[in-house]
Amino acid sequence: MDMLATQATRKAQPRRGIWRKLNMTTDDRSGLEMALPARAENVAVVRHALAGLGERLGMDETSVSDLKTVVTEAAMNVVVHAYPGEEVGLLSVTAVAEHDGLTVEVRDYGEGIRPRPETDRPSLRIGLTLIGALSSSFEIRGGAGRGTAIRMHLPLRSGAPADSSAGSASGVEVPEDTEVRVGPPELVGPVMSRVLGALIARQEIGVDRLSDAMLLSDAISARAPEGFTDGHVALSVSDRSGGVVMRVGPMIEGAAERVRESLELPQVGSLESLADELKVEREEEGEYLVVAISSFAP
Repeated sequence: MDMLATQATRKAQPRRGIWRKLNMTTDDRSGLEMALPARAENVAVVRHALAGLGERLGMDETSVSDLKTVVTEAAMNVVVHAYPGEEVGLLSVTAVAEHDGLTVEVRDYGEGIRPRPETDRPSLRIGLTLIGALSSSFEIRGGAGRGTAIRMHLPLRSGAPADSSAGSASGVEVPEDTEVRVGPPELVGPVMSRVLGALIARQEIGVDRLSDAMLLSDAISARAPEGFTDGHVALSVSDRSGGVVMRVGPMIEGAAERVRESLELPQVGSLESLADELKVEREEEGEYLVVAISSFAP
């Protein structure tokens, strides 16, 4: 796992500037932001993250189901249609709690979403029509060669009335791994556990090992917001052969070590033992808590 963690350290650092480059929010509204490669296997990661957010915000079962459906369709359309040939571009997702619901934007920076007569395309095959039908409001922006953004608003309660209040991107950096920014603190746990669970489930992993990962995720989620000045937690998750590495940060000085110390439980021992590697790294922009979890018990 040392090599796994080293690769993640080099390739999967959350970049403070990426949200600014993508024009994502940096205020303290409830929600999340994700930046990840536009690959089919990452659609499930987006779906799980948004479902966790919706449930934590109090969405009813029907609205959560609708949310997962429209997000899956929008993200899969990016994967299939946005970038030419074998190019892997950027899939960015933002979700903000507002107007008694959740506003979600799924965006690409490629050719845009353009319907094609493909009988085997791996999406829900009903496309924008389905998104429009399940959303209380729906907007699409962009054009050929300029990328496309689909913005959808879903109410917390199914059947609620719609709320009517709801440039070029060449050279945009594509993260190699999944990068997430989520807050305020009460939203961190549900989203982080869903994202980590979706990624680690790709591995050949047993139930006990998955349970270890969830315990660690919950414990870190409880303290991590204290290490960020605005309560929003930034993390990256590297999905590598043989395991997953999560990097939380950059955090303020001393915060990563405090999170690590919080894993020590009276009469139980440290939850740190559930990870293959857990360490604090200090870099120019701040501290990172690095957690490596292999597919097999340590």
